[in-house]
Amino acid sequence: MRNYFQSSTFSFRTVLAAGVMSLLLSACAASEHPSTPTPVKAAGQLIESVPLDSQFSLPDAGRSLRITYLSTNGITGTGLVPVTAEVILPSGTPPAGGWPVVAWSHGTVGIADSCAPSLHPYTERNRAYLSAWMQRSFAIVATDYQGLGGEGPHPYLNVRTEAYSVLDSVRAALAGVPGLQNKIMLVGQSQGAGAAFGAAAYAPDYAPDLNIRGTVATGIPYMTPDVLNALLTHQEQTSLQAKKAVAQQDPVIAYGLLLGASLANIDPDFKPEEAFTPKAMNAYHAASQVCLAPLMQQVRKDGLTRKNTFTPTMGKALAPAFKAMMYPTLALKQPLFVGTGSGDLDVAASSQIALVKAVCAAGSTVQAHLYKGLDHSQTVLASLPDSAAFTKAVMAGQPVSGSCASNL
Repeated sequence: MRNYFQSSTFSFRTVLAAGVMSLLLSACAASEHPSTPTPVKAAGQLIESVPLDSQFSLPDAGRSLRITYLSTNGITGTGLVPVTAEVILPSGTPPAGGWPVVAWSHGTVGIADSCAPSLHPYTERNRAYLSAWMQRSFAIVATDYQGLGGEGPHPYLNVRTEAYSVLDSVRAALAGVPGLQNKIMLVGQSQGAGAAFGAAAYAPDYAPDLNIRGTVATGIPYMTPDVLNALLTHQEQTSLQAKKAVAQQDPVIAYGLLLGASLANIDPDFKPEEAFTPKAMNAYHAASQVCLAPLMQQVRKDGLTRKNTFTPTMGKALAPAFKAMMYPTLALKQPLFVGTGSGDLDVAASSQIALVKAVCAAGSTVQAHLYKGLDHSQTVLASLPDSAAFTKAVMAGQPVSGSCASNL
């Protein structure tokens, strides 16, 4: 019995020791090859960077990239979505600290993925405009906005979505592209002017890490109940010349159709027949499939006017979209430059002047310029000399002359 017991004990201890040794060896092996932790995903995180096709870049540019980054979903206000953008650096050696950044917000191109600006060459006007900013020694960071070239729908003219896309594009570029510095001008035209203004308004809470020096906006939209009423009743076009031009081609019809098509992609309860007439339905369906120029051609082909396109209940049907166009605050932390063409048919000059007055009343510093006789597009290049002086001052931290004391 004793020999049996001793033999059994020996066998048990041997097995136990072998098991302990095995566990120790496994632990050592695990410590030598630790598992890779899953990276924490965050808004403004760069997830892909590839060279930008030279035909999509700017003349005399240096390094040019198409990036994909994460941004907060502006439709829901939570969660992350991938968004695309361009990053274009000037040629030559960066200045001490790196190139300052122009966060460029583009105007209306359409809502289909194929309309994303990073998939197309710049227009002649935008090429000249952004090249002028590069000549001022700025790098360009140009978002496509959420849903253009990326996942999900593009919520057209949704200020929060646009603002998040702009701010997170700059964060991603600063974190992942060498040669940039955290000194930023927000610059935009038309839809992009609203995006730039929205970015300035959201930045103190959403992106306090960004050193934004000022905002330059041309042809900026401003949605209020009065503006909406004027839009629907055509009251904002008062001159005979403007009325004749609108009779030939009214861009507001295309913008309204894009708002409806965009809302339909987000809200399953949206009923297009409550916003648009049967005559407009062909163009309405085209709005989600083609870019702006073909849509305008369709509007002209179908002989659409506001009267035969928009129903009396359009304001109510598109109320969620109009609400999403409103800015969260008019009290901006940094100075604002507004360039307005008196002949603007796309965004009424009267509504742009109303915004300037409202922003002044909110205590913001505003420098407003009215370019007599110029339209929505012509104002962009015409504003360059004035915006150069404005930019030089705000980048140097100097006070700028404002328009709030004048009778606009």
